[in-house]
Amino acid sequence: MLPQLHRQPWMDSDIETFRDQVRRYIAAEMAPKLPGWREQGYIPRETWRPFGEMGFLLPEMPEAYGGASASIAYQLVVQDELTKAEMPNNVTVHSIASHYIMDFGTEAQKQRWLPKLNNGEMLAGIAMTEPSCGTDLKAIATRARRDGDHYVIDGAKTFITNGFTCNLLIVVARTGEAGSRGLSLIVVETENLPGFRVGRLLEKIGMPASDTAELFFDEVRVPVDQLLGGVEGHGFKQLMSQLPYERMSIAVPAAAVIDRALELTIEYTKERKIFGAPLFDMQTTRHKLAELATIAHVVRTFVNDCTQRLLDGTLDDEAAYMAKWWCTEQQCRVTDECLQLFGGYGFMAEYPIARMYAASRVQKIYGGANEVMKELIARKL
Repeated sequence: MLPQLHRQPWMDSDIETFRDQVRRYIAAEMAPKLPGWREQGYIPRETWRPFGEMGFLLPEMPEAYGGASASIAYQLVVQDELTKAEMPNNVTVHSIASHYIMDFGTEAQKQRWLPKLNNGEMLAGIAMTEPSCGTDLKAIATRARRDGDHYVIDGAKTFITNGFTCNLLIVVARTGEAGSRGLSLIVVETENLPGFRVGRLLEKIGMPASDTAELFFDEVRVPVDQLLGGVEGHGFKQLMSQLPYERMSIAVPAAAVIDRALELTIEYTKERKIFGAPLFDMQTTRHKLAELATIAHVVRTFVNDCTQRLLDGTLDDEAAYMAKWWCTEQQCRVTDECLQLFGGYGFMAEYPIARMYAASRVQKIYGGANEVMKELIARKL
């Protein structure tokens, strides 16, 4: 019997009931379609409409904008359960984009977009990364120049999650001087928008059902009232303010993958025979699984504690950086060592452990490369 996790205050019966509802819905309505979505390279946008109507898309949003006024822990539970079912991180990006509007939008902007983001009528993406600019946001080159009552946006973005299917983008663009103080966030409704073009649906080594695309802006005209918050030059501060939650939205899926990979591997090793006995009966196997179970327990304990601190408003940036880099490093280690115990079957794409292994690698890259996380932590030592 593995040690029981310490139950944080947020881990109450209500959230466990919600978790069960989400899990059941995913199993019944989404998981059977996932193989087809992998083949086509994206999840159709209409998939998220019933998910939103069930209250699963943005439960943390205020009731005034269509949400349930639940804590952010409910959103993290949704991401946890989606990840365990091998669903990609579309909802995570949608949630982060929606939080920018909730936290920094004018009242008119909130009323205009949040209800549609809550019910799934709109799917959001974040157009941040550029061909020559990733973690270093100060190097953003996409420009939005003022022309009367409009901004005219020119530039290119890449590696954009939801880029192929979304109909609302938070675009990081330069409205002023070089450096961080010249950046702004502009909300762009993309359907039938002149000058906006979705490029290639990028082929990745993992997460094939997650649409990742190139985006191009060629003199795209957007009304000035779509500048997030209504004041230029606040984009960098707006982006930085969401970092603790963004890091947690990577750490929680890391814990989910570790838990699921360990569960599958224990099951497999107890069934797989080698030299006439279950693979699990070999001491080397049992000791390896004991190591991985310990990692799983420590990761989940850390993530649950950080979630509570996020709810309490006490999760500092450095703790979030630690959660992001360390949990994703453990995710990659655990999936690698679990795959090894599957032998040749672990290298077959039809096996979940193979897909988990491939999908895990990007966790150390996006959301701020792990090397950058370590550097940011070291600056405070």
